[in-house]
Amino acid sequence: MQSIRRNAHPRPDRVRKNWQTLNGPWQFRFDWHNEGKKQRWYAKPAFDLTIEVPFAYQAALSGIAEKKHCDVIWYAREITIPDAMRNQRILLHFGAVDYQADVWLNGQYLGGHEGGYTPFTFDLTDLTEAGERCMLTVRCEDRLDQDQPRGKQSWRPEPFACWYTPVSGIWQSVWLEGVGAYYPTDFRLTPCIESGSLKAEITLNELPQNGSVRLTASFDGKTVAQQEVAVLSDRLIRAELFLSYDNSTEGIRMWTPERPDLYDLTIEATVDGQVCDRVDTYFGMRRIAIEGGRIILNGSTLYQRLVLDQGYWPDGLLTAPDDEALKRDIELTKAMGFNGVRKHQKFEDPQFLYWADHLGLLVWGELPSAYWLRDSEKRNLMRDLSEAIRRDYNHPALIAWVPLNESWGVPFIQYQKEAQRLADALYALVHSLDGTRFVSGNDGWEQANTDVVTVHDYTAWPEQLSPHYADPESILQQGVGTKTVTAQGYDHTGKPMLITEYGGIAMAKDAGGDNWGYNGAAQDEESFLRRYDAITQAFKRMPFFCGYCYTQLTDVFQEVNGLMDMQRNPKADIEKIREINLK
Repeated sequence: MQSIRRNAHPRPDRVRKNWQTLNGPWQFRFDWHNEGKKQRWYAKPAFDLTIEVPFAYQAALSGIAEKKHCDVIWYAREITIPDAMRNQRILLHFGAVDYQADVWLNGQYLGGHEGGYTPFTFDLTDLTEAGERCMLTVRCEDRLDQDQPRGKQSWRPEPFACWYTPVSGIWQSVWLEGVGAYYPTDFRLTPCIESGSLKAEITLNELPQNGSVRLTASFDGKTVAQQEVAVLSDRLIRAELFLSYDNSTEGIRMWTPERPDLYDLTIEATVDGQVCDRVDTYFGMRRIAIEGGRIILNGSTLYQRLVLDQGYWPDGLLTAPDDEALKRDIELTKAMGFNGVRKHQKFEDPQFLYWADHLGLLVWGELPSAYWLRDSEKRNLMRDLSEAIRRDYNHPALIAWVPLNESWGVPFIQYQKEAQRLADALYALVHSLDGTRFVSGNDGWEQANTDVVTVHDYTAWPEQLSPHYADPESILQQGVGTKTVTAQGYDHTGKPMLITEYGGIAMAKDAGGDNWGYNGAAQDEESFLRRYDAITQAFKRMPFFCGYCYTQLTDVFQEVNGLMDMQRNPKADIEKIREINLK
């Protein structure tokens, strides 16, 4: 049997016993003339190619590696419902499909989903049963439209500047899951460190008779809280677990990058006292706040040493080659002395966030940009951001949301009211759905509503830095370079400030032709480290900055300004990079 590269549980933050991966070989076909639906390909698929899911057809690991763009593509595979799921409800999950998906089972339409970075699910229970062989068919439409959230995917037929090969179709895991007749469709966990408690909101699929939801929290295998709530007249169940005092200074275990302590949590749906469904998850006790121009983690000032991480792979594009690779990226990031990443223009695979939670890495989540300001762009951005918040709300490592970057998709936001209102709507949307994190409204410059002031500056050497860095008021009023930091009509006085893009230094051996970095290339490792040290310390010495984000972790195709190449080989001694970051 052929081995499957992506075979770990796709959602290790919410695990049930009965599940089965559907990653691996699928039938595949290009629909160059968009005729498949009319010809009913979904009824009896007989496709001419084989693709390795979950890799996009443009990626080498897909087995196809076709770079010519095709708007419409089809997938099909035969599945057998596992016998272990007998007498359970059967769910079909897609981690992410770019951009629009339609799904059929045995020729019967299940439904569709629009948005290339967020998950969706279908209930197969009434259409099949354990042991039955079924044909699953998926049609994906991914046009080079600028109103859909694309992130760093080129909207041209070819990569250019800092935009790369598009990713079409299935690019995250597909799997089956067996659940109980009554089960949590979603749950939302909010830590409250002041009271030493966890607030839980659990949504059930149905209202059971004589039903309840039982929550059990533990640490190192020892139960620290338990509560059972009867299901009465509402599918939304609310509970608050007060954690037992553990004799530590705070009385509870806190989550920090230095000590990422996590509690285990079991959620059980019961009927007549019998467990109907069980899901295993975890949570971290941490609080992010902004006070007096500082960012506060668990009551202490947080200085962020971030690195820009675009999450691209040479042979998998947006999809990591295997599960261990995501973990390894975090280990390398921490080994270089960074305590966090700004995940740039990508909602990352949930497995990355799982390892960030467990290994202790701060994460900024960023909405992939669209590039054409019109009503469809606004709706698409709001939809994708809402779905990502729902998916990622429970991760303690995630501390910030970035709805816009460098005015992409809103090029005249400095003075255009329509663009400013979109930025403000996205800012308000985040805070209405997630009050536990801060927001960088338009990261880099021309900021409308925002919780933090962020600056992008790729100046090469300290002596070339703008005189406006003398004080924060000068930055807010005058800006840096050709861009103003504050959009017209806004006042960001007293807010925390961070330099969230700088550096971008390429090595001479990598640069040239279409390959590029910022402000000329370093000739060797010694000159690279000297330049990296000089500009990093210059920003660290500015007392009004409460963190920085270096560009970037790895090379990304023609953008060769990473601390590592795309194969994750460091370009300079990791210990020396760490020393510079920890000075």
